Amino acid sequence: MAGPVVSESTRLRNVSVDGEVVDCLVVGDRIAALGSSVDAGDAEIDGAGGALLPGLADHHLHLFAMAAAAMSVDLSGSSSYDELVRAARERSEVRAVGWDEERLGDLDRDRLDALAGATPTRVQHRSGAVWVLNSPALAGLDQAGAPAGAERDAAGRLTGKVWRADDWLRSAASPPDLAQVGCRLAGYGITAVTDATPDLDAAAVDALIEAKERRSLPQRLHLLGADSVAGEVGQITVGPRKLVLADHDLPAPDELGKTVADLHAEGRPVAMHCISRAALALAIAALRATGSLPGDRIEHCAVADLTAIAELAACGVTVVTQPSLLARRGDDYLDRHPPDEHADLWRYRSFLGAGIRVVPSSDAPYGDANPWSTIRAARDRATASGRVLGASERVAAAVALGGLLRPVTDPAAPPRRIAVGAPADLMLLGVPLDVALAEPSAEVVGATIIAGRVVYRR
Repeated sequence: MAGPVVSESTRLRNVSVDGEVVDCLVVGDRIAALGSSVDAGDAEIDGAGGALLPGLADHHLHLFAMAAAAMSVDLSGSSSYDELVRAARERSEVRAVGWDEERLGDLDRDRLDALAGATPTRVQHRSGAVWVLNSPALAGLDQAGAPAGAERDAAGRLTGKVWRADDWLRSAASPPDLAQVGCRLAGYGITAVTDATPDLDAAAVDALIEAKERRSLPQRLHLLGADSVAGEVGQITVGPRKLVLADHDLPAPDELGKTVADLHAEGRPVAMHCISRAALALAIAALRATGSLPGDRIEHCAVADLTAIAELAACGVTVVTQPSLLARRGDDYLDRHPPDEHADLWRYRSFLGAGIRVVPSSDAPYGDANPWSTIRAARDRATASGRVLGASERVAAAVALGGLLRPVTDPAAPPRRIAVGAPADLMLLGVPLDVALAEPSAEVVGATIIAGRVVYRR
């Protein structure tokens, strides 16, 4: 990957915009001209007829978890803890992801002590919702101040299982380096992301600001887990408030309704994490009781029957879905859910048919961060073994792409387009658009430009 190229102006020559081959002049952070012949820039890129599009948006991912996952032992698909045991012998601390209790059995502090010994070790469930820590890892945390999500046994001793307490867990670790994540996303053509990590503390927000200032994370950031960003910070915005409706500890209906009403009274929409039917029912009830606010979102919406779809449409919310989870976990969904539920899993076309705004996303690192995999999964709905989950919910590749072109600050808005005066957040493909959509792959991305800066060049 080439480093950032700084120019006052850049001429993108022989690029295809809406099917017409033109030149595009970028001056500063804006598109200054489009046409058959535009002024030469300080730098020039020959598009060779490839499509020029607005940069892609990932509407739901977890930046710190992505950075940490890159340094983690991956247990996904494993039938034993052998790799974790080896890592504990070789490293000073171990972080593992992808634990699946149905394949690897139950895990708690004592079992992890036996596996990892004196090496501080933490293991994340494949859902991302639960961590298991061994005794040395717990020793680095304020156990007396452990949150409600930290499970205790009858004697009051921590079992090592921790639900939805990332802020507490982060207190014992330095924020991971985000530069590799920024490079990876730029290579996919991604110019903006929504970080859906709940309850970002001041240290996490400061780390994001620092990454932006150092340009190690070039993408524009939209945060669901922060209340504000201190000072004038370019390219960072605060969005709806993330509310996790965790299936192991669902809130009381009145409690959730009050939380939603209070946030709406402040003028802030909500982004409610809903995996199960029960969580979705609670979210719908809260929105019906309080009324919806423009910008309200349902994250995941993994299980939705026709009645729920009609109620969501009436609420006017946006659904943020993750098609790539079908490719990554679809076989598990088919095997572990009863057949009469299969039609309700990870819908897409039915939402659109009901008039619901839908945007795809990755949920990385729990889903595939590659947006071209998202496009392919939305079109094919094929599992890793080749089975199809919900063929009637397929959408065209162009539909999924359109969702990825919607702005992170307003995913209900129309897809962004190339136009004079628009921000120069661009993705240049090495092929025409129809070719790229026929076989979706990140290999077609030739260059990525953010705010007029070339941050990736193949």
